[in-house]
Amino acid sequence: MDVPDQSPAQRAGAEDRVWTVPNAITLLRLLLVPVFAVLIFTERDVAALVVLVVAGASDWLDGVVARRFAQTSRLGRALDPAADRLYIFVTLIALAWREIVPWWLVLLIAGREVLLAALVPVLVRHGRHRPLPVHLAGKAGTFALMYAFPLLLIANAPGALGTVAWTLGWACALWGVGLYWFAGLVYVEQTVRIVRADRVARASGGRA
Repeated sequence: MDVPDQSPAQRAGAEDRVWTVPNAITLLRLLLVPVFAVLIFTERDVAALVVLVVAGASDWLDGVVARRFAQTSRLGRALDPAADRLYIFVTLIALAWREIVPWWLVLLIAGREVLLAALVPVLVRHGRHRPLPVHLAGKAGTFALMYAFPLLLIANAPGALGTVAWTLGWACALWGVGLYWFAGLVYVEQTVRIVRADRVARASGGRA
């Protein structure tokens, strides 16, 4: 089905929509976060993995629906990465608490989020009131981490399965952290450009 072309006014109104199918799917994914947290902290790993698979599938599905039926929105662009981050942190903290991964991995990923949070007031002060566009490296890093954590859970299995899962899990985790930080540095560079452009614009306005 082809989505008809929209006027600029229609597109602007569509961007402000809240009640869309993709947003409903993302909301469902967010509601599953506490369920997932209880399961993984109580070591019901099979059920936790099922919830994680459902969450991953819903992440893919809401993107497909949003693009196919022109239902992208500002709220969706904010909620979608927020949901991904929640799953990553819940899983990461649970794995560290269960001594499956070291705490330095938690700090490494949390440090990147602290860096991004510090950019928000800078961007707002210089006229940027919407999130920076999600970089491909950030998406790839999130994807790698979402693969890594289930594999690290399976690494507790005895024999060859556990060994292979441990190796692949750590490969995905380290690759994901690298991409995560690369994307973070890209966001810093984008912020610097926005700040410089705003200062130039203000200076030009002051001389006019």
